Amino acid sequence: MSSQPTWDAVDAYFSEQLVGHDPALEGAQAAADAAGLPKIAVAPNQGKLLHLLALTQGAKRILEVGTLGGYSAIWLARALPADGTLVTLEIDPRNAEVARGNLAAAGLAGVAEVRVGRAADSLAALVEQDVEPFDLVFIDADKPSNPEYFRRALQLTRPGSLIIVDNVVRGGAVADPDSTDPGVLGTRAVHELIAAEPRVTATSVQTVGSKGYDGFTLARVQG
Repeated sequence: MSSQPTWDAVDAYFSEQLVGHDPALEGAQAAADAAGLPKIAVAPNQGKLLHLLALTQGAKRILEVGTLGGYSAIWLARALPADGTLVTLEIDPRNAEVARGNLAAAGLAGVAEVRVGRAADSLAALVEQDVEPFDLVFIDADKPSNPEYFRRALQLTRPGSLIIVDNVVRGGAVADPDSTDPGVLGTRAVHELIAAEPRVTATSVQTVGSKGYDGFTLARVQG
């Protein structure tokens, strides 16, 4: 099995070849580091994957659960047309301030809205407001709440929408039925929910790279 240094080197190679130098993204990461935010943003090549999925989806409305410093939000918002909308949810006001600054520096303040508060509350408010359905939802926040986030995502999407749940492998711990880790329990619960949900078809992909051993789940809303 490959070692972490090898995974890092491969991620760096593909990021150099296929992402390249990007002042806005590099500035966003630098701002997050300067603010002391945890280093848990997606890797550049993973951000590019989100961007390509949003482009392939033809997304005009994107919802992100978990903003942090706005790194993934930049990738997603860049896939939107000029009249598109990104709504991203963040519980920490300091993180939200950093994210707003990063989105503005990337020229995306006009299409991206950062909402502050508990994601469960913000999602409930969006449902109550009966907003236009989102074409893509990216869930990357506290893992114990993943089932609630997914249920709300179903209420906020339409047939054909794509829901992405990040960090689902948990270093392999997701396969441990005896785990007591809250993040693992939340991740297992959301997959049980997805498996029993006739309105979606889904798969999960394991990944290795600079973020370690993890993965993501893709679910397409069918009706």
